[in-house]
Amino acid sequence: MSCSQNTHFGSSDYIFTRRLKVFYSDKYSFPLPDNHRFPLEKYKLVREKLVNENILSEDELLEAKPADREQILLAHKPEYFDSFENGTIDKNEIRMLGFPWSYELHLRSLASVGGAIESAKEALKNGIGGNLAGGTHHAFADHSEGYCVYNDFAIVSNYLRNKNLAGRIAIVDLDVHQGNGTSSILSDNKNVFILDMFGKNNYPFRKIPSTIDVGLEDGAGDEEYLYLLKNNLQQVLNFDPDIVLYQAGVDTLKEDSLGRISLTKEGLMERDRIVITECRNRNISISLGLGGGYSKPISHTIDAYCGTYKVAKEIFV
Repeated sequence: MSCSQNTHFGSSDYIFTRRLKVFYSDKYSFPLPDNHRFPLEKYKLVREKLVNENILSEDELLEAKPADREQILLAHKPEYFDSFENGTIDKNEIRMLGFPWSYELHLRSLASVGGAIESAKEALKNGIGGNLAGGTHHAFADHSEGYCVYNDFAIVSNYLRNKNLAGRIAIVDLDVHQGNGTSSILSDNKNVFILDMFGKNNYPFRKIPSTIDVGLEDGAGDEEYLYLLKNNLQQVLNFDPDIVLYQAGVDTLKEDSLGRISLTKEGLMERDRIVITECRNRNISISLGLGGGYSKPISHTIDAYCGTYKVAKEIFV
């Protein structure tokens, strides 16, 4: 089958059960200075809450296999990968990343990408897959930015195309920050459609154009957000993708310390319901990535992440 054919890859008649395959990589930790504002503990907390509240069962959670060098180079320059792996990366790039370099960070980043690859493959097989990490949309081909080392969705997009697993790929990026790295890497790829909704006055301050960019003013609430999402999502669906890579960041939550948007938890769940339902109704595979979340206390973020999987279970059963 040619990738140019307007035919969905994988099954067009999925058989859904209550069992999802969701990949995690929180066993790969890395050192951070005291009082660093990135809440690394959130990944383990969300996995524990998903199990404790019977949203996911233990056998639905699989430890991610780390991506290898060949996979990372599908979206990144070899010089960048090698310098990050061996710790010779420039200090200015580390400053833009926002994390101190460590080999443990490199390993964790590989595992996060590995989970995204496996989630997408699972979605193409059974309709939906999940990764309890990822959404690293600020990583460029040749450098890191904004807590993002390797760009999972850019790597996955090229992986699926190269392996002839998908012809058309859509990225729906609903993190509060614009996915500048993803757009930079994939801007010339006509087989990838990117819808990006973000806070227009928020980081990054130099945006890289996506297929559709929707910039929101500070304080935007549920009604405005959901209206804009419904309208713009139709153009994604008209692209007729084989798979949607969904960056389901929850830093649009009103309690988020870095967001500046005012969505409620109910609004976020409705956001997820709109995206996931449209994919389910049209037999479009969907792969979930965790994305950003920085609320204080972090419990608001954990609740919102779990809300995404509550919605997924409601729809894909």
